[in-house]
Amino acid sequence: MRRIVSMIIAAVLVAAMVILAIRIKDPMYTDASGYVVGDDGTGKTGMKLKRNTSSLHEPDTLILWYTDDSLTDYINDTAVSYRAEKGVRVKPVLVSGVELLEQINHASIYEGTEENGEILTAPDMYITTHDNLMKAYYAGLASEITDPQKMVNAINYPQTSLHAVSCSGKYVGYPLYYETNFLLYNKTYMANIAKQNIGSTDGFDDIENETEDTSEEAAPDNGVVDGGGSDTISENNAEPTVTSGNGIKVENRAISANSAASLENGQGSDETASAAEGGMTEGVEEDTEPMGDEDMTADPEVLEKLANMIPSTIDDILTFANNYDAPEEVEAIFKWDVSDIFYNYFFVGNYMNVGGEDGDDNSYFNIYNQQAVDCLKVYQNINQFFSIDSKEVTYEGILNEFIEGKTVFTVATTDAIARIREAREKGEFNYDYGVAVLPDISATLKARGLSETSTVVVNGYSYNKETANDFAEYMSFTKAADIYKKAGRISCLKNVNYEDEEIPNIMQEYEKSVPLPKMIEAGNYWVQLEIAFTKVWNGADPDETLKELNDTIGEQIDELEHHVLTQESIKVGID
Repeated sequence: MRRIVSMIIAAVLVAAMVILAIRIKDPMYTDASGYVVGDDGTGKTGMKLKRNTSSLHEPDTLILWYTDDSLTDYINDTAVSYRAEKGVRVKPVLVSGVELLEQINHASIYEGTEENGEILTAPDMYITTHDNLMKAYYAGLASEITDPQKMVNAINYPQTSLHAVSCSGKYVGYPLYYETNFLLYNKTYMANIAKQNIGSTDGFDDIENETEDTSEEAAPDNGVVDGGGSDTISENNAEPTVTSGNGIKVENRAISANSAASLENGQGSDETASAAEGGMTEGVEEDTEPMGDEDMTADPEVLEKLANMIPSTIDDILTFANNYDAPEEVEAIFKWDVSDIFYNYFFVGNYMNVGGEDGDDNSYFNIYNQQAVDCLKVYQNINQFFSIDSKEVTYEGILNEFIEGKTVFTVATTDAIARIREAREKGEFNYDYGVAVLPDISATLKARGLSETSTVVVNGYSYNKETANDFAEYMSFTKAADIYKKAGRISCLKNVNYEDEEIPNIMQEYEKSVPLPKMIEAGNYWVQLEIAFTKVWNGADPDETLKELNDTIGEQIDELEHHVLTQESIKVGID
């Protein structure tokens, strides 16, 4: 679990940062002797903490701290370009990402003093993820942006980015790039199926009519459930026929929020699970050449057909698994990292509210409601179809399997695009890939994933705030297109042109995603939620598990007037 370590570290730092936030609410001031006056951390105010070190900085020089080595080429090139245009030198410094804010705070307070044989120098700006912004702002380490060119607005950036950089109603960072999750699929496999079905009326064709016809025949008193399609049982109790949202008929019961109870009782799980693994064929003609033609994914007719075949719900993925006669190399239809909350959150993200729109308001805490419980029930029952060991699975391993052609669908993050590009250049990826929005949980339960926005922040203690703001905007706006070319990261800026036609599809998912909350009280929430998901995946009761989490975190948020929501239907997320 690559995020769990950072989450635990963040939780440990919460107490220290809260104390820091309380003690350093206002900017320090400089007295007549040139010393900065403030609190030295002992509670004794009025202590002379450091000299005014503005004279120690080289003239027309900015210092930028960053923690991701993959950004080095992008930052260096941007710095060179900025110096050529503005005559200002930018000195990038790669630092450890562990306790970044503590490092910045220490360097800012004791700048100009000698430590380990070196003179401490604080950054004028730094790059960090948006969930650090509230701690940084309260500690005086982030200042409200001046936005010299007035570019940080809804015209240029998605609302997701603006919410991410907002703290107490102010923008305290410049959106640089983002990470979110999406449905990644093997486009070669899917195009091959689409090509076989062009002109046919079986399987994927005549989708709308088949779905409507089936829906008209359905009625509540004959066992119909609504989970992205219809599930009808005849009067003579024959085996049920399922029609998914894409109109694919199979002879096994698919999961939906309302039909999860049937799987809890073990109905149909063994038969359907084996069909998912073995590749049961229904309405899809067997392909003698699974790889298909090289130009198949560029055929407009094939692509048009393929667009109607992308699963729009979890139900559709299960139905696809029952129909697909998989090539030999395919080992899993759908596989994702069930051990990491970042890849699981889309199941419940639309029905949980932690911190409000900007993620900084502790009066918003709603995670226990009927929709969230229903989503967790679907999540749990999927384990009967796609057995994934939460103790063994890793995101890196799953991504490698996708690259090797062993998986048709997975939930990936933006880093996958650069990884696939690298594998293709090395001859390790011999397919085409596609990107789609995350599938809804059912026809009525919507999916909504998480996102993390990396931002350029101007240090509240910088003596060069005006110039630092100018360069921060230069990085995030003027040179936005270069960040993918140089670092493989996807810019937050709208309407950036990419050679890869799939990247704009990722932006669609980012625009509807939930930014990681930045409120300090939520530091331990993500660790606990990840544990809750693991418990549910391994068989714990979804309702009891979610209620226990709700109560535990609610007690931790002392400032929040907390009322546990009982099993009632409420609307939290997007429509």
